[in-house]
Amino acid sequence: MSLLTALNASVSGMNAQSVKLATVSDNIANADTTGYKQAETEFMSLLNQRGRWSYEASGVTTRVRYDISEQGALQSASSTTDLAVQGSGYFLVSDSSGAIFLTRAGDFQPDAKGNLVNSAGFTLMGYSAASGATGDSGLAALEPVNVAGEGLKAVPSTTGTLKVNLNASATAISGSPPSANVAGSVYTSKTSMVTYDNLGAAKTLDVYYAKTGANTWEMSVYDASAASSGGGFPYSSAALSTQTLTFSAADGSLTTTPATTILTVPGGQSLTLDLSGSTQLATDFSAKPSTNGGAPSAIQSVAIGTNGALSYVYANGAQKVAYTIPLGTVTSPDNLTPLTGDVFAQNQYSGEIAVGEAGSNGFGSIQSQQLEASTVDLATQLTDMIVAQRAYESNSKVFQTGSELLQQLNNMLK
Repeated sequence: MSLLTALNASVSGMNAQSVKLATVSDNIANADTTGYKQAETEFMSLLNQRGRWSYEASGVTTRVRYDISEQGALQSASSTTDLAVQGSGYFLVSDSSGAIFLTRAGDFQPDAKGNLVNSAGFTLMGYSAASGATGDSGLAALEPVNVAGEGLKAVPSTTGTLKVNLNASATAISGSPPSANVAGSVYTSKTSMVTYDNLGAAKTLDVYYAKTGANTWEMSVYDASAASSGGGFPYSSAALSTQTLTFSAADGSLTTTPATTILTVPGGQSLTLDLSGSTQLATDFSAKPSTNGGAPSAIQSVAIGTNGALSYVYANGAQKVAYTIPLGTVTSPDNLTPLTGDVFAQNQYSGEIAVGEAGSNGFGSIQSQQLEASTVDLATQLTDMIVAQRAYESNSKVFQTGSELLQQLNNMLK
């Protein structure tokens, strides 16, 4: 009986080393696979003791474990949609059936529909800005992250700056100021600025300055398209804004509080102009107007922040946050179920998937134009392969010797 158990033990040993060689083979094959997590074969002895002074060989059994929580090195990539996680957490992806999985394989590129899909065919999931969903919304609110966008995008003007210097040596006007909007309205200086309405059409605004007294000026803004045929007063529509500006007699700085003016762009949005930095000094008039907004423009690229915010970047420089890419995790990541495509499924041992924002609540940050390398150490794998091969050969020798002894025993009994 002991001879038979020895043969069984050697067979189990060969089977165990076969499993070891299989995991080593998989690891070496995936040494360059993005997000791959190295597999380890663990051995556990089997004992079948009948008494204190007796022994029967029972062999060995194996268990394959994946180092799913191990961080791979981050490597530079060419595309902004190539993503890696620095720290804890996993990307949430789905297959064609809509099932949700975890992965660190972030080599995402847009498919024919514009959805971000990695090389294994899994679709990146996130929360659209339009839905208002967040990590608290859980898995049910996730949807495919799409970078195709919405075609042309117009950005209406909402903010701007208007920094001017008004000549302190100018004399006060005598006559109707610009706010009167009559033929022959008198002004000291004039500038114009370009804004954009809701449809992205450029709207030019005429800005008039009239000195009305010591260190006091009137500022009036008109829609340039409403000017008279001669290009000035009277305008066919009222002033968009009229404000009194006061300056310090000591240093010429603007003392008006608040140092802003608010007007509505024709066909557009409310525009807040920051006037701070304007001065009244004894030199020529100068003006530096600037506003946000832009004409209709197509999506040029996407930008992804470390917190997972994905923004459309338009050709005119405007940006719009379209999605938030969350991260997922489980209580025991190393107990997740590995599946084909370097994805992992939750199970009773790993715990359920929890979702959160990158860079908060213990989650790592998302790195754009980076990919996480495989955690395989080739030198270690080659060493393990040699050791497994020698162990397999040794077990094979034991089996061969046991077989010969058993054959001799059978011959003696004949």
